[in-house]
Amino acid sequence: MNVLENILTLWRWLLDHLLFINLILSIIIIFFNRKDPKTVWAWLLLLYFIPIVGIVFYLVFGQDMHRSRMFRVKEIEDKLNFTIKSQEEFIRGHELDTTSAIAQNYSDLILYNLEISGAVYTQNNDVTILTDGEEKFDLLMKEIEQAEKYIHIQYYIIRNDEVFDRIKKALILKVREGVEVRVLFDSMGCKSVPRRIWKQLFAAGIKIGEFFPSLPGRIPVRVNYRNHRKIVVIDGKVGFVGGFNIGKEYISKDVKFGYWRDTHLRIAGSAVMALQIRFALDWNYATKENLFLNSDYFIEEEVKFENLGIQIISSGPDSKYNLIHDNYLRMIHKAKKNIYIQTPYFIPDESILLALRIAAKSGIDVRLMIPCKPDHPFVYWATYSYMGDLLDAGAKCYIYENGFLHAKGVTVDGLVCCYGTANMDIRSFELNFEVNAVIYDEKTTREMEDVFRRDMKKSKRITMAEYTKRSFIIRVKEQCFRLLSPLL
Repeated sequence: MNVLENILTLWRWLLDHLLFINLILSIIIIFFNRKDPKTVWAWLLLLYFIPIVGIVFYLVFGQDMHRSRMFRVKEIEDKLNFTIKSQEEFIRGHELDTTSAIAQNYSDLILYNLEISGAVYTQNNDVTILTDGEEKFDLLMKEIEQAEKYIHIQYYIIRNDEVFDRIKKALILKVREGVEVRVLFDSMGCKSVPRRIWKQLFAAGIKIGEFFPSLPGRIPVRVNYRNHRKIVVIDGKVGFVGGFNIGKEYISKDVKFGYWRDTHLRIAGSAVMALQIRFALDWNYATKENLFLNSDYFIEEEVKFENLGIQIISSGPDSKYNLIHDNYLRMIHKAKKNIYIQTPYFIPDESILLALRIAAKSGIDVRLMIPCKPDHPFVYWATYSYMGDLLDAGAKCYIYENGFLHAKGVTVDGLVCCYGTANMDIRSFELNFEVNAVIYDEKTTREMEDVFRRDMKKSKRITMAEYTKRSFIIRVKEQCFRLLSPLL
C-alpha cells in the first residue's frame, strides 16, 4: 500500500510542477545542449504536446556528450603526430606520396580527415567485399583459427545463439593456445546475452569489456550514445569492419527478415593498424586498460599489396565535427557522374538532403536503395518521407525486396566509396559511435557499384507517380515521424 501511495504522491507532484519542469528542461535544451534548431524544436514539441512522456523521453534519450573528448590518449597522439603533420605538409604542397590519381583528386578530403581526426592515409592495402553473412562468418572463423598473437573483437549486437556459440568455442581454443583475446560489447546492443556467458568467457581467459554498462536489472544508463562499431583485428595483419553484427539473423536464419543483405570489409595491410587504434581507444575507455603501453599491439606487418588507398574514419558524440557526415557531404559535392547510396535508414540532415537534391537536379545519376521491410517502423516511415524529396528532385529510388537490406555506404563516380557501420541518418551522424573506411580505389569502387546494380535486379524502383499515390495513412505516418526525425 505504501508503494502505491508513493507512486500517487510522485504523480501528483509531477502534475503540480509540470510547467516548471518543462521550463527548466527547455532552458537546458535551448541554451546548454542542442545546437541544431530542428533538434531543439523536436524536443520542445515533445515536451509541450506530450508533457509527461516528453520528460521521460528526455531523461532517457536527451543526454548530451558533445565535445567530451572521451577517447583522448596521450601516447597515441604523440606517436601519430609526426606522421599526420608530414602528410599534411605533403598534401598542402601538392606532393602526396602516392601514384594514385584518385588520391590526388581527393587530396582535399584526405587532408580534412587528417586535420580533424588524425586519420592517416595508407595505400599498402587489400580489400575483400563481403555481402553474405555465411561468407563473412566463414572467413572470420578462418582468420580466428589462424591467429597467433591476439584477437580483438568489438560488436554492437551479439546474440546468444548458434553464431556466437561457434565464435565462443573458437576463441576459447585460441586462448588455450596462448593467444590473447579481447571482446568489447555495447551494453544495450548485447542486452540479450546473460551475464553468466560473459563470466564463463572471462573464466576461460578471455578479457571482456562493456561499453556504457547497464544498471542492475539490465536497465541502460544511456539509450543514446551507443557504440555502434563492428571491428575485428587479428595479429595486426587482418581487420574486419562493416554492417554485420553477431546473430543468426545475420546469416539469414530469422524468418522475420529473411535473407540478410549487408556489406562488410576484410582489410589487410597498413589500414589494419588504424582499426587497431580505434579498437584500443574504445577498449581503454571501457576497461581502463591502456593498450598503447604495449607496443607489440602496434607493429605493422611488412607485406606489400597493390596501391589501394584507405582512410579509417570514426565519429561520435564526443567529437566536435561529425566526420562521417562530412565525408559523405564532401563526396556528394565532388560527384560528377553518379552517386549510389545504400542504407537501411535514410534520415539526412538539411545539408546532405540539399546536396543530393542539387546533384540530382544537375544531371548527376543519384540512386538510393532502402529496405522493403522495417526493423524500426518509426525510422522507416521517416525514411520513406525523405525518399520522396529525392524522387521530387529526379533521383532514382529502389526498395530492396529480397529480404532485409542493412548495407551502409556511398559510392561516387566509380572512384571512391565509403562503407562501414554508419547509416545515413542523424543518429549515426551525431548520437552513435561509428567507424567507416574511405576507399580511394577504382577497382574496389567499381565492384561496389556492381553489387549495387545486382541488388537493383532484386529491388522495385519507386517512381514519383507511384509515390504520390500512397495512402492517406502512410502520408500521416510520414509526416508524424518526420517531425520527430532529429530524435529517431
